[in-house]
Amino acid sequence: MKRRTLLATALLTGVAGPGIGAGTARAADPGPSVSLTGSTQLDAQALFFVSYDGLVNNNSFQKNGLLTYKGYQYAVWYTTDRSAVVARRALGAPGWSTVTLAHRLKSSDSHNVISMGVSKTDGRLHLNMDSHSDGFFYVKSVAGLLDNPASTAWTSAVFGAVQTSLDGLALTTQFTYPQFVSTPDGKLQLSYRVGISGNGRNALAEYDGSSWTALGEWSGSTGTYTSEHGSSTARNMYLHGIDYDVNGRLHAFFTWREQNGAVMCNGGGITNHDTGYVYSTDRGRTWRNNAGTLVGTTGGSDTVGVTDAGLVVDALNPDHSLMNQESQATDSTGLPHAIISYVPGRFGQCTTNYVTDRTNNGRAFHLRKNASGSWTKTEIPIALGSSQRTKLILDKYDNAYAIMPFGRIAGASKSSGYTDWTLLYDGSGLNAFGEVVIDETRVSQDGTLSVMYQEKSSGTTPSALHIVDFRLPA
Repeated sequence: MKRRTLLATALLTGVAGPGIGAGTARAADPGPSVSLTGSTQLDAQALFFVSYDGLVNNNSFQKNGLLTYKGYQYAVWYTTDRSAVVARRALGAPGWSTVTLAHRLKSSDSHNVISMGVSKTDGRLHLNMDSHSDGFFYVKSVAGLLDNPASTAWTSAVFGAVQTSLDGLALTTQFTYPQFVSTPDGKLQLSYRVGISGNGRNALAEYDGSSWTALGEWSGSTGTYTSEHGSSTARNMYLHGIDYDVNGRLHAFFTWREQNGAVMCNGGGITNHDTGYVYSTDRGRTWRNNAGTLVGTTGGSDTVGVTDAGLVVDALNPDHSLMNQESQATDSTGLPHAIISYVPGRFGQCTTNYVTDRTNNGRAFHLRKNASGSWTKTEIPIALGSSQRTKLILDKYDNAYAIMPFGRIAGASKSSGYTDWTLLYDGSGLNAFGEVVIDETRVSQDGTLSVMYQEKSSGTTPSALHIVDFRLPA
């Protein structure tokens, strides 16, 4: 629906201060806390190289690099000879069992992550890997592997051959950013981008336990966006995530990346602008804006576009180095939350070096939808000290946790209206490179936050890859 975008500043109640948007948590509910319970090493010699300011084993859009299902935790990475590795352990166990797959990373590109998914209908583990605007590689396990892990041998024999399609479904020759999401009815969906940065579209495929189906593209790349500096006629939508809530609604926060650098104040910045939000009530077949208006149909001619009304829930021009693909979550009532980050205006109205300015002055913000339907944004008062991304999780009491670069963890309580952000863990001793991967699925299962990080190194010298576990409020 190609209508003029309405920058929905009216929907945003503003950057919160004490007492704004106070939550409704019971007085007995505890606030956020983390208690370190253990650390394990996945690989002493994990593959290391820096590309696009990140690592291929720890990237924000890696959904999921680490996951938990039926009492076992699973992890994926590339080891020193570039081989893809998948490992598992029983929850709480100190050691991991590993399987080396018959695939080696084809290029030194940090986009080429490995992502995992679970098809609950048949108990299979699915892996998609090694793609950046080109072909992907796909592996799936035998049926029932995840349903009976204790009685199923963990060997290469339980994984099928490496494919360059989804069981014969080719999808696209320009494939990037695989994200698996399990549907409420037990199916498995794969979110991905068709095309390239600045000129791409989001799409979905679905596995029903027997075969894959391409549902089609649901975001568009066309239309004209105009800033105070210039215009652009092509772009892509970068997702912060794609997640089902407790009520079966599918949520997606996003930013736009323009193709034409003329929209920026300076060529050293980045063309990302605005935080948008859409949701689906029919398993991703149609998409609605914040007000509930239909704005796109998956696989149809009318996809979600930059000129659609009501998409923007936090307006920001391309001059502040807004990060793409940050993080999102939904709370116990189904309300959406996100982390966004950029260089606030108090540090200037024009970033001239994306990495340097974000490292020196970047700040993360917690953006959430209130029960009333309005939006509140709260600055997390901890300098990023990095150009990289922050992850978000919510505990059983809906307290929020921001897992920041270098493994630092900040928290805010629901009872305060998420205004009491404070540093809970400083990451000292980890020697983490930067971005980390979190187990989004484990928190709800046993109240543990698992964080995967890789130690700093230089050049292409391999470094250790670890999992560190934190107990959240019981």
